[in-house]
Amino acid sequence: MTNQTFASIGVAQDLEALLAQHGINEPSPVQAQTIPVVLEGRDVVSKSQTGTGKTLAYLLPLLQSIKTDIKGTQKLIIAPTQELAMQIVREAQRYGAERGIGVQGLIGGAAVKRQIEKLREHPELVVGTPGRLKELITLKKLKMHNVSTIVIDEADQVFQLGGVSDVEFVLKSALRDRQLIFLSATIDEHTAALAKREMKEPVHIGIEPDRATAAGLEHFYFVEEERNKIDLLRRLVRQYNPDRAIVFVNATEDIGEVEAKMNHLGLSAAALYGDADKVTRTNVLAAFRNGKIQLLIASEVAARGLDIEGLPMVINYDPAFDSEHYVHRAGRTGRMGRSGIVLSIVDETQIFIMRKFARELGIELQERVLFGGKVLEADPRPDTRPEGHSFSRKPGQSRDRKPGQGSRKPGAKATISNSGQRPASGKNASNGGRTERDQDRKSKGAPKWSKDRAPRSEE
Repeated sequence: MTNQTFASIGVAQDLEALLAQHGINEPSPVQAQTIPVVLEGRDVVSKSQTGTGKTLAYLLPLLQSIKTDIKGTQKLIIAPTQELAMQIVREAQRYGAERGIGVQGLIGGAAVKRQIEKLREHPELVVGTPGRLKELITLKKLKMHNVSTIVIDEADQVFQLGGVSDVEFVLKSALRDRQLIFLSATIDEHTAALAKREMKEPVHIGIEPDRATAAGLEHFYFVEEERNKIDLLRRLVRQYNPDRAIVFVNATEDIGEVEAKMNHLGLSAAALYGDADKVTRTNVLAAFRNGKIQLLIASEVAARGLDIEGLPMVINYDPAFDSEHYVHRAGRTGRMGRSGIVLSIVDETQIFIMRKFARELGIELQERVLFGGKVLEADPRPDTRPEGHSFSRKPGQSRDRKPGQGSRKPGAKATISNSGQRPASGKNASNGGRTERDQDRKSKGAPKWSKDRAPRSEE
């Protein structure tokens, strides 16, 4: 779809003017397809990559259809995490304030009494997490009899986090003829089943259905031994020098150590834990958004739903647990048509995971090495990979390491093929073969070795 404007797809003039003030002058593909259908009142299942403008795709028509002369909540948005819910609240306030639309966030972790007091102001639009919404509906503080539209944003994440029963409760409390909208990067079995049961002739919208990640992303991986991962992370950050990057760490007990070592090595880093209280989480994210912190060290749960504007890079210190998790991690960068880079650090035993992601997601995942102060293509590997794994290489070529270095010398292009065996699940696949000693590492505070060791000089 080309040469479309927001006006041509039905967006009101005042909202179009506000969009222009914020530098948004034409709809993204998902917005162009979703907005007219939502304005018609149809049920919608919209599947597109994270960061393609899904929030405004449903938020603009919702704000446009709210009647401020009707007292009470008319539109409800369900989000998987507190952070995403509050981001939606901020967007809704930005575009709804001049229309006199009241917006309220109802999230867990915040004072419920304060939320009940605010509900007495009868906000027209409510955004919340499933558990807190269910709680307030049960207490009869959130009235659902005027709710005409319910949106479930990042539906797959809502259900992965165990919100199925809470969502079903919320849906049953609303009008039977309410409009229902699901938006998700992936449509899992729970999302599909709920849509089939609760929706009436839904419109299915898919932007590049064969592409799970944004087109502007580049995907690379680096092979390193477990003991040298911290040093490789430092070198990668120094080499690429992103103004900000999210570093994903699989094990919660490792987050504090990675944070401490990065700070000791002269890189500004802060940790974000899944169970962090609201004040801590807000302060850390504010510092990261404002550029006061270069690296945000986070677990999968802690970073769900984060929308950091203009984030240039995501680094998987540990490989994602599966392809869906890879999609959501990668979706933190390359948003709204921007470019982005996704780097993964793996050891020799985890290369098959990269092959699995390449095959399942239809992406090109290339191996890279740091050599001579540059990021270069890796040497093709010898035929020692698991059966079915192939690389483009010259016969007889073997791996060539410089003495004392963990990274291979540059050579011909090594790109993962999209064929091969499916990896077996197991402990080592997700924790990188972590030893018992590694598991006992403390999660907070600088490690003992860092107290007496001077920072290493750059290569």
